[in-house]
Amino acid sequence: MDAEAKFDPELLRQLFELGLLSVEIPEAHGGQDGTFFQSILAVEEIAAADPGVAVLVDVQNTLVVAAIRDYANAEQQARWLPGLAKDTVGAYALSEANSGSDAFALQTRAVAEGGEYVLNGRKLWISNAAEAGLFLVFATIDTAAGYKGVTCFAVGRATAGLKVGRKEDKLGIRCSSTCEVILEDVRVPAANVIGAPGKGYKVAIETLNAGRIAIGAQLVGLAQAALDHAIAYAGQRRQFGQPIAQFQGVQFQLADIATQVEAARLLVYNAARLRQAGLPFVKEAAMAKLHSSIVAEDAASQAVEIFGGLGFTKESPVEKLYRDAKIGRIYEGTSNMQRVTIAKEILS
Repeated sequence: MDAEAKFDPELLRQLFELGLLSVEIPEAHGGQDGTFFQSILAVEEIAAADPGVAVLVDVQNTLVVAAIRDYANAEQQARWLPGLAKDTVGAYALSEANSGSDAFALQTRAVAEGGEYVLNGRKLWISNAAEAGLFLVFATIDTAAGYKGVTCFAVGRATAGLKVGRKEDKLGIRCSSTCEVILEDVRVPAANVIGAPGKGYKVAIETLNAGRIAIGAQLVGLAQAALDHAIAYAGQRRQFGQPIAQFQGVQFQLADIATQVEAARLLVYNAARLRQAGLPFVKEAAMAKLHSSIVAEDAASQAVEIFGGLGFTKESPVEKLYRDAKIGRIYEGTSNMQRVTIAKEILS
C-alpha cells in the first residue's frame, strides 16, 4: 500500500467488519456503542502496524462520526450513522489553500436558495477523500460574520457538482488518501446542515480538539513500533562478537526512547480520560499532540540509526516509520499552533 499509495479495499472491508470504523456509533445504528478511549486505543494499535491506516480509522471515528453523533439531530443520525457503521467512509472537508492553521479563513461559499444551499469552492488536503462516500463540508454562509458564518454540511459523494480531484503524492502515510475536493454548484438540502447555520465553527473546534488526542495516539503507536523494531534488531545484529544490544550506548538509546514513548502515551491517555469524563481537556490535548509528534519523529529517527545502513533502505520497516512520522508536527494543528493553545491556557 505504501509503494502504490493506495488503500487495500479488502482491508477496508475488514475494518468495517471488525467494527473499527464504528467504535462510538450507537448499537441502534449498527455500531459498537464504545467509548472515546476505545477509539484512541484502536488508533494507537493500528498505527503500530501502519500509521496510514490509523489515519482513516481516526478521521472516521473522532471527526466524522463524532460530529454527526454530537451535533446532528435524530433524523440525521438515523440517515447517516448506519452507513458509516456498515460500509461508508467519511471525510472531513475543512482545509483550503488559504485556510490551514487559520482554519476559518474559508473561501468556500454556501448560498441559500429556497430550501437548499448552493456550495462553490475547493478543499485541499482532505484525508479519506478517495474512499469517502460522505463528506462533511465546511463553508461560509455570511462572509461579513467571519467565523460565525461557517456552516457544516453533509454531502454525499454522488451529489452533482462534487468532484474528488488530484490525490497528493506524499512523503509518508501514503496509503491514506489526501485529495482536493471540488464543489461546483453543489445543491445541498437545508436538512443536511449539521448543527445549525453559522454554527459550523463550533462543530469544527470541538471535534478537532478531540481529534488531536487521536493523532497523539497514532504517533504513540508509531513510536512504539519503532522502539519494538529497534529492540528486536539490536538483539539480532552482532558486531564485535556480541549483539549490539549488549553495548551500553545502544542500551541508553533504547532506554531513552522507551521512556519518551511511555510519557507520550500517558499524556494521550490523560487527555482522553478528561475528554471522556466531560472535563476540560484542550490544554492536555494540545500537550499530548505536541509531545507525541516530537517523540514519534525522534523514535523513528533513532530506530533508523540502530538499524544502521539497513535502516536507510526500503527493506527495513523503520524507514517507512521515519517518513510517516513527519506529518505529526503538521496536520490537525501544527506544533506551533499547539504551543499557542498551551500558552493561552496556562496564561489565562
